[in-house]
Amino acid sequence: MVRRPGLSVRLKLTLSYAGFLMVAGVLLLTAVWVYLLQYVPDDWNQRMLYENPNRQLLAYTFAPAAGTVLVILLVFGLVGGWFLAGRMLAPLTRITEATRTATHGSLSHRIRLPGRKDEFRELADAFDTMLARLEAHVAEQKRFAANASHELRTPLAVSRTLLEVARADPDHDTGEIIDRLHAVNSRAIDLTEALLLLSRADRRSFARERVDLSLLAEEAAESLLPLAEERGVTQETRGDIATTTGSPALLLQLATNLVHNAIVHNLPDGGTVQVTTSVGAGTVVLAVENTGVPLSPELVATLTEPFQRGAERLRTHHAGVGLGLAIVETIARAHDGTLVLAPLTGGGLRVTVELPSAAGSGDGRPARPLPSP
Repeated sequence: MVRRPGLSVRLKLTLSYAGFLMVAGVLLLTAVWVYLLQYVPDDWNQRMLYENPNRQLLAYTFAPAAGTVLVILLVFGLVGGWFLAGRMLAPLTRITEATRTATHGSLSHRIRLPGRKDEFRELADAFDTMLARLEAHVAEQKRFAANASHELRTPLAVSRTLLEVARADPDHDTGEIIDRLHAVNSRAIDLTEALLLLSRADRRSFARERVDLSLLAEEAAESLLPLAEERGVTQETRGDIATTTGSPALLLQLATNLVHNAIVHNLPDGGTVQVTTSVGAGTVVLAVENTGVPLSPELVATLTEPFQRGAERLRTHHAGVGLGLAIVETIARAHDGTLVLAPLTGGGLRVTVELPSAAGSGDGRPARPLPSP
C-alpha cells in the first residue's frame, strides 16, 4: 500500500512545540489581562483618559505589546522547535540509514549509537544485535548451501560414472553396478531426508506434547543395538525420568543421532557408549558419552557445523551424511534447549543436551534405571 505524502515527523514536532508555546503565551497574557482588569476602573471620562488609569488606556497600551510578544514566541517556537526536533530525531536518522543499507544486502555495518542509554539507544542496540544475528545466519546458510550442493553432487557424479561404464561396456557385471548404484542412491536419499528434517526443525513447524527423554533414549539404544553389536560396542542406558515438551519424532531423531554418532565414531574394538538422563532445576538433560580417539577442543568446536566430520570419519556404510550433530543442535535450539560438546581426557566425546522441563515434571520422582540393551 502506497502512502500519501505528508508532513515529516520533524515538522510535526516543530509545529507541536510552537503551538504549545503559543498556547502557553496566550494563556499567560490572558491571565495577566484578566488580573489587571479586576483592579482598573472602567472610566469613560474622556478628560481623564490620560490622567487616570482605566481599561481603555490599558487596552490601548497593552494590546500591541502582547501582539509583539506572541509574534516573538511564534518565531522562537518554530526555530527552537525545528532545532530541538532535529537533535531528538538524529538517532532515528542514523537508524534509518542503517536500515536502508541493510535492504541493499549489506549486513556488516552497525549503528553503534553513542550517548546515554535511552529509548533510541536501546532501539539502536537491538537493531545492531539483529544485524549481527542476520549476518551470522546468512553466512551459515550460504556455507550450508555450498556444502549441501557439494554433498549432493558427489552421489550424482558417481551415478553418472557408473551409468557411463555400463553403457560403454554392455558385458560388464551389471549386478555389481546395480549394487553400487543402490548404495549411492540410498546415500542421496538419506542426505535429502536429513536436509528436509533440518529445515523442518529450524522452522519449528511441529506440535508440542509431553515427552519422556528416558524412554526416547531407551528406544534409540534398542533400535541401534544391531549396529552396536556389529561394531563391538557396548551400550549402557540409565538415568531419571526426564519429561519435557516438544515433538516426540524430532526428539527421538535427536537421541538416535547422538547414539548413532557415539557408536560409529568409537574405538575399532571394545568401545562403550553411555546414555544417561537427569533432571535439574527447571531442566532435563540427555547426555551421551563414548570412547574413541582423543579430540582437540578446536575440532570439537566445529563438529556441529553441517557436513563436518571428525577424526577417522570415513564414508562407510554407517558413516552418515555429516548432518548428525547439526540436526541435533537445530532440534535442541527449536525446543529452546542447548547442546554442549566436550572432549574426554582419555579420548572420546561427551555430548549434553539440556531442555526445559515440562511443568511439574521430575519433582520428587525417583530415578529409574533404564535397561541396557
